Amino acid sequence: MADLIDKLKEIGFNTYEAKVYIALLKKYPVTGYEAAKLANIPQSRTYDTLKALEEKNVVATTNSKPVSYTPIKPKQLLASYQKKMNSTLNYLEKHLPEVKDNYIEPVITVRGKQNIYNKVLEVIQNAKREIYMEVWSQDFKVFEQELLNAYNRNVEIRIVGYDNFHSRFGMVFEHAFAKDIEMSLGGRMVIIAADDSEGIVGKVSSFKNEDPDTNIIWTKNKSIVFIIKEFIVHDMYLIDVEENLVEQMKYIYGKGFKRLKDKVLGANSLYMIH
Repeated sequence: MADLIDKLKEIGFNTYEAKVYIALLKKYPVTGYEAAKLANIPQSRTYDTLKALEEKNVVATTNSKPVSYTPIKPKQLLASYQKKMNSTLNYLEKHLPEVKDNYIEPVITVRGKQNIYNKVLEVIQNAKREIYMEVWSQDFKVFEQELLNAYNRNVEIRIVGYDNFHSRFGMVFEHAFAKDIEMSLGGRMVIIAADDSEGIVGKVSSFKNEDPDTNIIWTKNKSIVFIIKEFIVHDMYLIDVEENLVEQMKYIYGKGFKRLKDKVLGANSLYMIH
């Protein structure tokens, strides 16, 4: 009996409605007074419960005096609720995805070195098509096996590598001035864009006692992922151009792009990202 009441409640009945319906199945037609006794509920609640069941088309009334009540058959009840439920599910299936159009993917902050590593590994595991990444050789070792797994499932791997970087797979663009950049940041950047749909940007602390400001942001916001990928791609452009036109670049911009940095950032800038 208790199980039947619970299951009726799952499809929208309240406790009194479930008890009255089950009572009416045992004996009908009955008056309101008889229904209260059969269902073992307060008589003061019986008539509003019967009225609610009538509005749900679960019971029918007679024109006699006193009024008597008859339940619909269980088969009819279940068919009615199944039809209603299917209609509701079909509507939700059609219209719930439309809500996505107005939904903006959040930007989540991840703190702590191990949590950062775990999130990067998760993004690599999720990748189906391509991974663009900027990473220091020290941190690359943590991700290397998972990146190799991705490479072996035909995910394209392109990496901007820092600090004597070496990889057995993928395409690597080695970034100069890794030590200067790490010193300037107080940490090592970790940047990744996967499949134009998931991205990470942030840093891992260089200190044994972890910097509380060490964190990354992770997102599936496609606009932000696009910007992250563009940042990586433009680094790759610059690295490749410098490698192939090293003397010309040095002549035009000076060692370490000094004149270019002065032009963009100002001569007194301490910004040393590139």
